[in-house]
Amino acid sequence: MIHLSRRQFAASSLVPLGAALLPAAPAHAQETAPEASHHGSGDSFRDGLSDVLDLHGLPEAAEPPGDNPLNVFADLGAWHAYGLPSAADHAYLGGFSGPLYVAEEYPWYLSRAFSRFGLVDERSARAVDLSGDRAPRLEARPGVLTQSYVTDGLCVTVELRYATNRSALVRATVQNRGNSVRELRAHWTGSLLRHTSEPVRSAPRLQATDDGVAVRFAEVRSFKDFLTTAQTRFEVAHAGSVRTTVHGDEYRTTAHRPTRLAPGATATFTWTESYTFTDAERRTDHAAVREALAHPDRVADRADRRWQRYLTRSFDGVAPDRCRTAAKAVQTLVTNWRSPAGALRKDGITPSLTNTSFAGGFWAWDSWKEAAATAIFDPQLAVSTIESMFDHQIQADSPDRPQDAGMVPDALFYNDIRQGGLNWNERNSKPPLAAWAVWQVYERGGGRAFLHRMYPKLRSYHAWWYRDRDHDHNGLAEYGATVDPANDSTAQRRLAAAWESGMDNAPRFDDTQVRTNTDRAGRTIGYSLAQQSVDLNCFLYAEKRFLARMATELGWPDEAKDLNHEADALRDRIRAHTYDPATGYFYDCGPDGSGPLTAAGKGIEGAVPLWTGVASAREAAGARAALTDPAQFGTFMPLPTVARNNPKFDPTGYWRGLVWLDQAYFAIRGLSDYGYDRDARAIGEQLLQHADGLLGDGPIHENYHPLTGAGKNSANFSWSAAVVLEMLRKHPSAAPLPRLRDGGQRA
Repeated sequence: MIHLSRRQFAASSLVPLGAALLPAAPAHAQETAPEASHHGSGDSFRDGLSDVLDLHGLPEAAEPPGDNPLNVFADLGAWHAYGLPSAADHAYLGGFSGPLYVAEEYPWYLSRAFSRFGLVDERSARAVDLSGDRAPRLEARPGVLTQSYVTDGLCVTVELRYATNRSALVRATVQNRGNSVRELRAHWTGSLLRHTSEPVRSAPRLQATDDGVAVRFAEVRSFKDFLTTAQTRFEVAHAGSVRTTVHGDEYRTTAHRPTRLAPGATATFTWTESYTFTDAERRTDHAAVREALAHPDRVADRADRRWQRYLTRSFDGVAPDRCRTAAKAVQTLVTNWRSPAGALRKDGITPSLTNTSFAGGFWAWDSWKEAAATAIFDPQLAVSTIESMFDHQIQADSPDRPQDAGMVPDALFYNDIRQGGLNWNERNSKPPLAAWAVWQVYERGGGRAFLHRMYPKLRSYHAWWYRDRDHDHNGLAEYGATVDPANDSTAQRRLAAAWESGMDNAPRFDDTQVRTNTDRAGRTIGYSLAQQSVDLNCFLYAEKRFLARMATELGWPDEAKDLNHEADALRDRIRAHTYDPATGYFYDCGPDGSGPLTAAGKGIEGAVPLWTGVASAREAAGARAALTDPAQFGTFMPLPTVARNNPKFDPTGYWRGLVWLDQAYFAIRGLSDYGYDRDARAIGEQLLQHADGLLGDGPIHENYHPLTGAGKNSANFSWSAAVVLEMLRKHPSAAPLPRLRDGGQRA
């Protein structure tokens, strides 16, 4: 099984999706301190934070390769992103690479550098050569991309920030450092980067506009790779008066009048670059674009203050020599932020904008982890990230799956499966970490109203697991699959159940059978694997504890008491059926409450009882021995998903031996919570130091090779970035559960 298969789903009926009217930017992103000029506020908070992630390079093709080598920057949930040229890319200096835009669900490059700023000296009719500066400054700093050139007696600086969730603001500042007056005319040039095959090749076309240039798109509904409509548009609008000529795939925009610059004088040229899906979005964004063009200092100051707030909050408790890595983690999460579009009703965070399969959708357990860390620097974005998934929680009056009332789907995209979307997934859910995430976000500033809204939704989700995923009704749940047209065979149901675990091809699922779950009337309501997973039931235990905390906070002590009693009983049940004293480790257990399935070998899921506080002190000591043993989980890059001495250990196999930082973090926190602080600190430091590029300017990867530390699969991966931010803090988030000593829980 390859991991991308989980993104390819059979489509059902096609129904047109109406356009939604969207705000220019979420309210929380517009929070500001009292106005101050951009130049007065300064950006010293960015000192030492240049190029925390290498964003240099130009795309070679319109369709990014699966292992896209380029990194990009986006902000405010925009659906288009940019990078920087390298100093050697002489023909593209003055422009920002790309943009990379998401064709509803898939990333594509519009150009190598769509808007390249240039100047012509009117008296000599000679172009100002930006490549004349042998040491230009081309740098990415948190929240802004900057190019600066000193050439031909001029200092030229070009900066890109985001003004809204649909528009980037770009300003070019030109200072005359010579001794004579200069007459300069500004211009902008660019060209399309076309795909090689139809219908994508012919989809975009250039069009001159009164204030710049636009790219109009034809309607292409290729649900596997490219989705546009006749309303999709990329548009450049200038503050000054310009004229544009278009010749095929190339354009040139020229300022109507030259600019006269006395010695020491400065001129500024301002424009916006907007990407919208619908006419309604374009109309909504128009007012914000006009403001940005009229008051660029105000918009830039707002962006800088927001990023200063992000970094100040994120650096709390981070060692000074690790602040660059923390900034990279924040930048990764913000770049992967997507604002409402299509069926996505709220702001959320995608796994990776630069990965073809991960750029345009929200996943459930990704969202829980991303939200918990995002709340450190932007609690309201974290709130939205969680609620974006619960917007599509299945309701009891669902016309096609009422039996799944309470379930949160695995993955949401621009196009609902009912509108033909192939990536939207209701075949399964994801591990129940939602209550943990909600509590983390609440404690980090999410607000009591958020807790009150989420509590009944979480209770409904929790109840669904026991109604639809407890085949023998013994209080231990199983991963499984929904009654869905795509789950039309035993093989497909087993596949969906493995996806539901989040560990798609883990060895523990290799030989598992599937059983049918029915309600009291004998109707099929879902399917379960014929094994009860230790991580799933530990997560459900933690959910009960968190729900009890919420109930107490909301003033329902009796409900909290009942939930805690349920948690106590579940803890004892998990210990009795999943811990193997002979090997000193936790495993999934067989059907009907039989013993641990030790034949599958040890997997990282066996560390979850420590993270959730299920393990006794003796059991935790046994797990600790395995987690620190070089022959098992103590590899060069520690805590692989499958123990090194497991016969099925395969570090090329996604969930068969690679190191996933989220699972490693659960294990580290678990060790620390049981008193093994020295082990936890040592392992955490190994992870940070041995992960290739992590402490440098390389991207944060989806997973890492346990024997070499090489980054694997998707780059710029959100939940890995979330975990890195948590690990860097000296005072990370509170343990999932308090240090209780009832029955030796954490003694």
